[in-house]
Amino acid sequence: MSSPLSHPLVRTFLSSVERRTAALPAVRREELLEDLREEIAAALADAPAQNLAGGFTEGPAEGFAEHPGEHPGEHPADRPAEDPTDRPAEGPETDGGAAVGVGEERVRRVLDWIGTPEEIAADALAEESGSLPPEPENVGGTWLTLGLAVLPVPLCLVPGVGIPLGLVAALGALVRLWRSAPWVRREKRQATLFVLSPLVTVPVLAAALSLAFDGISAAAFVASLLMALTLPVIGAARLARSAARLRERAGQGAGR
Repeated sequence: MSSPLSHPLVRTFLSSVERRTAALPAVRREELLEDLREEIAAALADAPAQNLAGGFTEGPAEGFAEHPGEHPGEHPADRPAEDPTDRPAEGPETDGGAAVGVGEERVRRVLDWIGTPEEIAADALAEESGSLPPEPENVGGTWLTLGLAVLPVPLCLVPGVGIPLGLVAALGALVRLWRSAPWVRREKRQATLFVLSPLVTVPVLAAALSLAFDGISAAAFVASLLMALTLPVIGAARLARSAARLRERAGQGAGR
């Protein structure tokens, strides 16, 4: 089975990002591409959890076209011509544009979820040019935001007032997240999905466990909460790493 990163759609996506960020310093561009490779590999490997969160599925989701940019009722001739450099070549090793072992539609869903090359490049170039706040947030402020992002699920265990407290913590996390400087729009958008994912995953997991064990018990409910905590923790870890890199770059710049 080939690596997900060898899929033609992934290679085309990364090449497009690399072309569009040619103005970035080489080190910064490679850092961005490495982050994207890790993110794509992790998303493709974590498909079941993402499906529970409503992120992407093996087949086209209801209400969406099968291919990006295609709308229901739209004739193919009405769509703008595709840039030939953005289309993967077919060959014996790609099996008509699909790497062995990785569904093409699944890869498309992951790439759509991550963002378009244009959005990613625009955020990276804006950050580098200084149109986004260049100064990193203090460590305490960052950890407060990340703490609020993972608190909603544990707070649901508090008897009586747990769910309202969890919703308040989630709202506080989102407000701080979108007002904070260390993260670009793409990161904020993805982190928002991670923070809100328990609204979908907890009911789904609780229902699945109740069917499996002929009724929901306290232990099964706690187990569903712990499993639902996975996505917010992953999102917080990514944000923490991004903020740490920004502080490191700022420190290096101050030392020059």
